[in-house]
Amino acid sequence: MTVAAYREVVSATRTATRIHAAPLVGRGWLNTAGRSLALPDLRGKFVLLDFWTFCCINCLHVLDELRELERRYADVLVIIGVHSPKFAHEGDPSALAAAVERYGVHHPVLDDPELVTWKAYAARAWPTLTLIDPEGYVVAQMSGEGHERGLDVLLRELVDEHERRGTLHRGDGPYRLPEPAATALRFPGKVAALPSGAFLVSDTAHHQIVELEDDLVTERRRIGSGERGFADGTAERASLCEPQGLLVLPAETAARTGYDVLVADTVNHALRGIRLADGAVTTVAGTGRQLRRRGGAGPAGQQDLSSPWDLAWFDDAVLVAMAGTHQLWRFDPISETVAVIAGTSAEGLRDGDGPQAWFAQPSGLAVSSDGRTLWIADAETSALRHLERTTGGTDVAVGPDRTERATGTGYTVHTDVGAGLFDFGHRDGPAAQALMQHPLGVAVLPDGSVAVCDTYNGSVRRFDPVTRTMSTLASGLAEPSGVAIEHGVDGPVLVVVESAAHRLVRIVIPIAAQQVRRNAQQTQRPATALAPGEVRLAVDFAPPSGQKLDDRYGDPTRLEVSASPAALLEAGAGTAAGLSRTIRLSADVPGGVLHISVQAAACDGDPATGDAGEFAACHLYQQDWGIPVTLDAAAPRELVLPLRAT
Repeated sequence: MTVAAYREVVSATRTATRIHAAPLVGRGWLNTAGRSLALPDLRGKFVLLDFWTFCCINCLHVLDELRELERRYADVLVIIGVHSPKFAHEGDPSALAAAVERYGVHHPVLDDPELVTWKAYAARAWPTLTLIDPEGYVVAQMSGEGHERGLDVLLRELVDEHERRGTLHRGDGPYRLPEPAATALRFPGKVAALPSGAFLVSDTAHHQIVELEDDLVTERRRIGSGERGFADGTAERASLCEPQGLLVLPAETAARTGYDVLVADTVNHALRGIRLADGAVTTVAGTGRQLRRRGGAGPAGQQDLSSPWDLAWFDDAVLVAMAGTHQLWRFDPISETVAVIAGTSAEGLRDGDGPQAWFAQPSGLAVSSDGRTLWIADAETSALRHLERTTGGTDVAVGPDRTERATGTGYTVHTDVGAGLFDFGHRDGPAAQALMQHPLGVAVLPDGSVAVCDTYNGSVRRFDPVTRTMSTLASGLAEPSGVAIEHGVDGPVLVVVESAAHRLVRIVIPIAAQQVRRNAQQTQRPATALAPGEVRLAVDFAPPSGQKLDDRYGDPTRLEVSASPAALLEAGAGTAAGLSRTIRLSADVPGGVLHISVQAAACDGDPATGDAGEFAACHLYQQDWGIPVTLDAAAPRELVLPLRAT
């Protein structure tokens, strides 16, 4: 499709629908110097609404994708983040203000704790983007990430059109930079104990790694320039971007690789090695580009990664919590290769053989003392899970859509605490009833029990795998996100990263943990009402201007559908080509969650004719939805989800 033809489609669609943008309603505003914004006040500019929640890794990816658009269209585009929380903690205005600073959000943010604006724009997924033209009409809506190029093309065309019509007004936007706070650490993420008795902490918002004395305050040195960037070099010149996980390598491995510490450089989508002798930083895995496809395997330096969040030494290699693709990866620092060992990249909670399991933003890793169990803080399902080695054969991912049968040691995934994507709370007791809220860190205590940073509950919890019970070790903390074990003369002590308080604290492990029992909670995200029986499911997708679906080798789309509970879906489950399908919902099940995953491949120009040239790029558009549904005979029999709709 040519640019001119696409413009005609966009223009015709906009003219036909002419949907007025709904008002922006919420509790308050951030990054506006106290001013409330209204869409009529922004006439003459394009407005891009970014519906996000700060727990969501896909939302954080979109924040980074939008940075270049903010710069390129600074005088014609106003980006407004509409924060529509999933977890109870995210509804706390002080927590939102901290997140806006933590993630470098440089545009106005509407605090929408009751999801009023979310509902008005019929958003169904985090993130969702809605583009409003200078006359106040909605012209495009898309969900998921990876839309920066399509938005760039669309904005270029629409800016020219509205400039010709005289409806575009250039000038500064309403964003006002708040006064930055100054603390030695700023939103630190993870901590690792060094053999010397010192500690390394990832100073996430300062984009540095800091070595601290055992008093947890005195700085020995900083590694990294302190500027957001991606460069190797000396401790002073190297740059990182929102680093998180830290792993001190075994001495033998460090001697062979030339670096002692591995860093999950999260927003650079890379693993970085640090040589402690001089603080030199090298990139050992990742290209700096975000992985846009499922899975990955091969030479570590050539493989794109996606938001690595934590690291652990397990089964003679480095295990990586790849939060961005909801997977666990294996990095071999000797052979310098990577491979996926668990997770399909679908977001959810499903146990079983590693490559068939589902995770939801794994963010914390720890290994049992016998080395046989990897404990996992699975943030978005508010779950504690574990991976263990199994003998015999297992399927190992060797590419985005391909597995091979491998003999020897395999891996299986089990859930110990947690109910799913939309259930959370703070409840101690038997594991089957215990609840957490977005845990980010985990450590194994000397007795084999597991300490969990229950981040959004402001607590450190303890899971006993023998009695299968959960208790609370400490509460009243400010977003604990990482934990290490210090073996002192008086016994083991927890060193906890109190991220939102910008510090590290020590917590003595009590003999008897306190018991907490509060009401369970469920996300306030509204469920979608659908009629039982046959329902048409469709994904609305239009390639960006200048791209065409690549159908040279068959249908370039794929739709995967499943449900929790499985009995909700009587027909229509499974994976097949196409962007629409008729499913059948059981009248005997009151509701549940539909898990929907879609992929669509488009190439520049027309792949069939080659009119884009020899080096035309191809692009994979992908999104996973977890849609809570309730069944009602009077409800619609159609569910339409926008992958990229105009």
